[in-house]
Amino acid sequence: MVVLVLVTLLVLACVVAANWYLWRRLFRDTTRGPGAVRRTGAVLIAGGWLLAVAAFAGTRADIPFWLKRALAWPGYLWLALTLYLLLAVLVTEPLRPVLRRLLGRTAAREAGTGRAERTEAVHEPAPAFGAEAGPGTEPAFEADAVPRADSGAAGAEPGRAPAHDVREKSGSCAVAEARAVPEETAPAGEEPARPQELSRRLFVSRVVAGAAAAAAVGTVAHGTHGVLRGPRVKRVTVPLAKLPRAAHGFRIAVVSDIHLGPVLGRGFAQKVVDTINATQPDLIAVVGDLVDGSVKDLGPAAAPLAELRARHGAYFVTGNHEYFSGAEQWVEEVRRLGLLPLENARTELPGFALAGVNDVQGEREGQGPDFERALGDRDPARACVLLAHQPVQIHEAVRYGVDLQLSGHTHGGQLWPGTFLAAAANPTVAGLERYGDTQLYVSQGAGAWGPPTRVGAPSDITVVELASKQA
Repeated sequence: MVVLVLVTLLVLACVVAANWYLWRRLFRDTTRGPGAVRRTGAVLIAGGWLLAVAAFAGTRADIPFWLKRALAWPGYLWLALTLYLLLAVLVTEPLRPVLRRLLGRTAAREAGTGRAERTEAVHEPAPAFGAEAGPGTEPAFEADAVPRADSGAAGAEPGRAPAHDVREKSGSCAVAEARAVPEETAPAGEEPARPQELSRRLFVSRVVAGAAAAAAVGTVAHGTHGVLRGPRVKRVTVPLAKLPRAAHGFRIAVVSDIHLGPVLGRGFAQKVVDTINATQPDLIAVVGDLVDGSVKDLGPAAAPLAELRARHGAYFVTGNHEYFSGAEQWVEEVRRLGLLPLENARTELPGFALAGVNDVQGEREGQGPDFERALGDRDPARACVLLAHQPVQIHEAVRYGVDLQLSGHTHGGQLWPGTFLAAAANPTVAGLERYGDTQLYVSQGAGAWGPPTRVGAPSDITVVELASKQA
């Protein structure tokens, strides 16, 4: 218990520190002082996290479904945006001193050029009195024409300096006096009119923050569009030594992690169904994490699954999220929709045996995977394909001599760099790998959990084509 509390506090401290860092780089460093921009930034970051927490809590709370949807969209998207804002700001951190140095050198060169020009102008020789004036110049005055400055001069008022003709100051003297007049400066507290007048640090902070924000928003927008447009079809050929010649070319449409919920609803389910049916598979395998919510809320969203069509039917096994959403009710619902649940069970098909086991999350409810029940009495001479939601179940599959396991669960990491976390928790993150005599294929999933966004792990529906080595 103590360890759990310490870990929780550590995670909370890291989250707070990361968000303070974001606020500092995006709002504090881009403003001259306290004001509306900094306060708005603090409210935006704090409010985004409140929405994110409310979105996760609302998924399992007994509140109206429309409210769950209203909380889910901004809350989940904020999580994705925060992740990529943090990454973008960290990546651009080394650019700050480089840009400031470059701007400093440019300013120094410009200042040096300006001083040289002023010096040349000040030391320009003046024309001699009496010299012949060039075109466009005024004639020089005779020395005798210049009135004396002594106070006793005729016509001068007592106590008042005589008025001098400005032309008596000529050549370098006039230029020097003009240069001595100080330049006008902007009133204190007034914002400079041009970006060049900003301090280099403030200017660089604004440029880098703007670039980081644009990159993060663009990344999240692109990743969200990729999810909402629907999964793409992948095709993989898997040779099985025990598969008879008659079953060569048998096609299984594998779909996992659809995650129907407050964000992905009926329209998304229809896209998935249409994509699967367009492949004209021999069999459809729905390998878990179909929903994130109750049958009451999501029954209408799952209704398009009744339109799935395959020559040998559609089969379903539970994923961990089914046990967060009422697994027993969902098993009955998918059965009503025409799918065939394989709860630690097996069916014999032409050419091979098809088995399915419950997800390991079911162990908490006494409904965990039972490989003995599903595979203990099978004919080892026949090829066997196993449906199991999590890739970690491959080790039991190897023990029971399964030829091919079809799984999902990982989402391929969903949001890079989540791929590294997924790799640490799963033997295979995505694709086909071999474990002894057993092969494992892991789909990246059709939908998304949490943020409806994928970066570096596009959604897919995979058509697995079985190949007989006897063919």
